Amino acid sequence: MSLEKGIELYKSGKFEEALVIFDVLVKATADQPQLHLNRGRILSRLGRTEEALVDFDFITSLEPYNTDFISDRAVVLHLLKRNEEALSELDRAANLDPKNPYRYSSRAYLKDRIGDLEGAIADYEKAIELDPEDAVSHNNKGMVEEKLGYQQRSKKSFEKADDLVDNKPGESSIPKTKQESSNFPEIDPKGKAKPGITSRKKEMSFGHFVKTLGSVFTSAKTRREFTNYLKKLVGGKVE
Repeated sequence: MSLEKGIELYKSGKFEEALVIFDVLVKATADQPQLHLNRGRILSRLGRTEEALVDFDFITSLEPYNTDFISDRAVVLHLLKRNEEALSELDRAANLDPKNPYRYSSRAYLKDRIGDLEGAIADYEKAIELDPEDAVSHNNKGMVEEKLGYQQRSKKSFEKADDLVDNKPGESSIPKTKQESSNFPEIDPKGKAKPGITSRKKEMSFGHFVKTLGSVFTSAKTRREFTNYLKKLVGGKVE
C-alpha cells in the first residue's frame, strides 16, 4: 500500500478503499502530517467530520504555525457548523501570513456565509489590495455588494472580474450561477480541468475556496491553476 495508490483511489471517488490505505499508512508512520491531512480530507468526504477533525487537530499540533493546515482545519470546523471557531482559525492564519491575499479572501467567504457582509467586503478589499489581479475576489466581492443592495459597486466588481479573466488567454469568465456545496477540497487541485464555460458569476463553497495544499495565490501560475479548478467545478465533476 502506498501514498500514491491512496491518492489515486481518492481521486477516482473510491473513498472507502482510499481510507483503508491511509489507515494502514498512518498506523505504520503516525507522525507524518501529510498522511493525516489526506486521511482527514477523505473522512470529510465520507461525512465523518468529527473523525476528520481529530486528524486536523493532530497536524496543527505538530505544526502550529502552518497556515495551510490552520485553514484546512477551519474548513472542517465550518462543516461541523462551528463557525466561530472556524473564523478564529482564519484570523490566526491571517495574523501569521498577513501579506498573503488568500488568507483574506478565504476569511471573507466565511464571513459572507455567517452574515457579516460588511466584514466580508473589507476582507475582499484587502485581498484585492494585495493581489489586484485576483478575479475571484473581485467577483465574490460583487456578490456581497449585491446582497447589500450596492448595485453600482457590485456592477463595477463584476465588470472588473470579467475584464481580468477576459484578458488572460485560455481562461473563461467566472460563471454566474450560484452553487452551495460542502464538498471537501481535492488532494491534488492541479488535475483534470474541464474545457471553458460561457456563463459568468459563481459563488463557490467555502470548502472549495479553502483548498490550497502547499501553494497560495502569490503567483500567476497558482492563479491559473485555481482558474482551471473553477472550470472543473462548473463542469459538475468534482471528486
